[in-house]
Amino acid sequence: MQKERAKAVLAQGRKKRLEQGHPWVYGNEIANMEGDAQPGDLVDLVNHQGRYLATGYWNPQSQIAVRIVSYKPLDAMDAAFFRERLELCAQHRARFVRSRDCRLVYGEADFLPGLIVDRFGGVLVVQLLTLGMDSRREAIVEALVEVFQPQGIYERSDVPVRALEGLEERTGPLYGHCPRLVEIRENGLLLEVDIAEGQKTGYFYDQRENRASTAPLMKGWGARSGIRLEYRPLSEVPEGAAVAMAEPEEEALDSGEHALVPVNANGKIVTYPYWDGGTVLECFSHTGSFTLHACKYGAKKVTCLDISAHAIETARRNAARNGFEDRVEFVVADAFDYLRAQAKGLEERALRAKAGRATGKTDTSKPLGDDGRTWDVVILDPPAFAKSKSAVPGAVRGYKDINLHGMKLVNEGGYLVTASCSYHMRPELFLETIRAAADDAGKTLRLIEWRAAGKDHPQLVGVNEGHYLKFGIFEVRSR
Repeated sequence: MQKERAKAVLAQGRKKRLEQGHPWVYGNEIANMEGDAQPGDLVDLVNHQGRYLATGYWNPQSQIAVRIVSYKPLDAMDAAFFRERLELCAQHRARFVRSRDCRLVYGEADFLPGLIVDRFGGVLVVQLLTLGMDSRREAIVEALVEVFQPQGIYERSDVPVRALEGLEERTGPLYGHCPRLVEIRENGLLLEVDIAEGQKTGYFYDQRENRASTAPLMKGWGARSGIRLEYRPLSEVPEGAAVAMAEPEEEALDSGEHALVPVNANGKIVTYPYWDGGTVLECFSHTGSFTLHACKYGAKKVTCLDISAHAIETARRNAARNGFEDRVEFVVADAFDYLRAQAKGLEERALRAKAGRATGKTDTSKPLGDDGRTWDVVILDPPAFAKSKSAVPGAVRGYKDINLHGMKLVNEGGYLVTASCSYHMRPELFLETIRAAADDAGKTLRLIEWRAAGKDHPQLVGVNEGHYLKFGIFEVRSR
């Protein structure tokens, strides 16, 4: 006969977060335990009057003592349980995500707290973040194989949060064949993912839709260089010249013997295919995902910067894989130092120009160097600066610093693309920090887009911990 399951009795005066849909119960919210349970076991949660509320798995070593897995009585978290939940995950992705390469399981938001699963080609990469999930790894692998039929499953549970659960970090294959380097496709681009040594699970899927949202920023810059479109006789158009499509109302002007082509200020036909593209700087590039999208959408020249030489080498291979290497320059540098150096170079150039206007002479005794560059679009996608509430003041300073200097480097009327993946940096605080940076930089910002993570990273309403990613596109103008 199966013994009665242990019950966690909730304190009477606690905040009723559980009843409002939050899946975490902290240790200080539990008045007492009725019955015996081993760490990782399922327990039933009841209120102080003994009324059943939910079932979750228990770990007394963690501050989050119980993580909810069901609001109805649940017999077991076995392979059948995981199979049912994973099929729901698959249905959601099939409806909302166009690519097979995506996040398949997003922890609490997919009603599987402590479990992350990303699919890269034929390989699933999993993170088991809690004792409750770690102790059921065999059932999880069995269900993953049955639902998704991968060629391999690789574990990347090398995250510090496991220590809070009393677990050691673990990595390695769990099933089948797991090549270290896997090629994926995102928004029509080919990318290399290192499932063994890449950050987190190997790649960041949460920005997929945000990367695509930058498409309108990458073209429409040719007029600033004095380039305009004109009809020219086909006999004058060099082979390989960039021929534009006529608007419907202009088609009557084209007799078939003329072509609409870009022409520079001197009246010469422009043959460079990316004549209308902008210049782009991507900082904290990791493996160059925003850089690749910028090139795909027509950017003329992209500067791809990261402090990691390993990441930049991967970005270089990704650019070559997509035929973009001629339009990308790769820089290994600290983004903070690089942005400050470019902004300082701008100030020095401005001071020299001002002195030259006043005296009629230009001081060339001090070389200016290569600093002082500007771009049409500056993209800032840094790692999390605030991993705890106590780190927020320092994070605010960090975000203000990079955004202040980043927007100084945006050409007039260009765009700042900026993000924060720090949960503790709440959206209103992040937006206020950007505004404060604009004040100090003497810039006026116009908000074009404000976004979060993609649809393979759903959010539970009322669970702020899942609302971590903030992403904004701002037009930048001088005051």
